[in-house]
Amino acid sequence: MHSETVNLQRPRPATLLGQGTVDRLGVLIKEQDILLAVVDGHLSPGQQRNLEKDWACKVIDRTGLILEIFGERAKTREGMLQVELAHLNYQKSRLVRSWTHLERQRGGFGFMGGPGETQIEIDRRLIGERVIRLKKELESVTRTRQLHRQARKRIPYPIVALVGYTNAGKSTLFNTLTSAGVVAKDQLFATLDPTMRQLKLPSGRSVILSDTVGFVSDLPHELVAAFRATLEEVLEADVIIHVRDVAHEETEAQKKDVEEVLAFLGIDPEKASEAKPIVEALNKIDLLTEDDRLRITGTASRANDRVALSALTGAGVARMLAVIDRHLAKARDAIELAVPLEDGATLAWIYRRGEVLSRRDTETEAIVIALLDVADVARLEKNGSVRINPRLSAPAVAAE
Repeated sequence: MHSETVNLQRPRPATLLGQGTVDRLGVLIKEQDILLAVVDGHLSPGQQRNLEKDWACKVIDRTGLILEIFGERAKTREGMLQVELAHLNYQKSRLVRSWTHLERQRGGFGFMGGPGETQIEIDRRLIGERVIRLKKELESVTRTRQLHRQARKRIPYPIVALVGYTNAGKSTLFNTLTSAGVVAKDQLFATLDPTMRQLKLPSGRSVILSDTVGFVSDLPHELVAAFRATLEEVLEADVIIHVRDVAHEETEAQKKDVEEVLAFLGIDPEKASEAKPIVEALNKIDLLTEDDRLRITGTASRANDRVALSALTGAGVARMLAVIDRHLAKARDAIELAVPLEDGATLAWIYRRGEVLSRRDTETEAIVIALLDVADVARLEKNGSVRINPRLSAPAVAAE
C-alpha cells in the first residue's frame, strides 16, 4: 500500500497528473503489484481510461470511491435504489473506459462501428432504461415520504433534523437521545438510510428526531440528486442541528462543506430564520485538551445557537435539548383558555401538548394560560366546551 500527495501546477487534460508523475507512479504500482489506484479528485472518463492504460490497474476517482462506500453501507430498499441511481448516472459516461479495462474491442474506423461499439451502445441503452425505472421507483418513495410528512403534520410533531459532516457523531448523538440502537461506527458514511424516532423534550412536548446521511467535501452532484428524497427531511425540519466534530483538525473546513450542501438544498445558514433555526452542536469535547474544552464550552455557553457537548458521555446534551425547546417555543402562541373542571381529558391534553404558564381555578372552570402550536389551538377551537380568550402578547405573558 502506498499513498502520497502530488502538487499540480496545472491539471493535464489527458491524465490530470504530469507525465513524469504518471511514469514514476506506474513503476511503483508495478513493483508493489498494486491492483487499485484511488485519485482524490475528479477524473474525466478519458483521464481515468488513460491512467488505467499507463498503470495497468483499476483506477477510481473520489466520486467512484464514495459510490463504492455507499454501495456497501446501504441497507434499505430506498438506500440501495438511491445508490444504484447515482452509480448508473456516474457510469453512463464511462462505458468506453469500462470496455477498455476489460480489453474488449471498441470498434473500428469509418461509418460502421465494430462489435465493441455496438455492445457499448446496447449497454448505454440498458442503463438508460434502468435509470428511468429507478427514477419512477424513487418518485414513489418521495410520494410515500410526503404522505408520512403530511401524517406527522396532522399529529402534529415538530421535526428536528441532525446534519453534519460524515463521522461527526450524528448517530451517536441520535442514540444517546433516543436509545434507538442505530449503527454508530468510527467510519465514513456509517449512516445512509434516514432514521426517525420520537424524542421527549424537557418541556414535555414530543418531537421527531431525524438522523440523516453524512455530508462530505466535494459531495458528488450525482449523490445529492439521488438522495434528494432523503435530504428533503432536512428541508421539512423545524429545527436543524448541525453536529460538528470540534476535535477534528479540519473542523472549520468541514463546517463550510456542510453549509455548502445546505445552500445547495436551498437552506442558507447565513440567513437562518426563526422559522428554521440552525443550532451548532460542538461534539466530541471529550477528545479535547482541558484548555480547549474550557475555551469552547465557555464560548458556546454565551451563544444562543451553539452548544458544546459529547454525544458519547452525554455532557452538554441537556442544554442542547433546552435550546431546541426554546426555539420551538417561539413558534407557539400564548393562549388563555377556560376549561370546565369536569373536562379532565381536555386539561390533561393541554398539559401534554403545550407548556402551561399559569392556572387559576374558579368554581366551575380552570383558567389556563398556555403556549400551544397553532394546529393545537385550531383543535381546541372546535371543542365547544372550551372558551378561548384573545391571544396574549409577550408582555401579557410576562406579567402573568
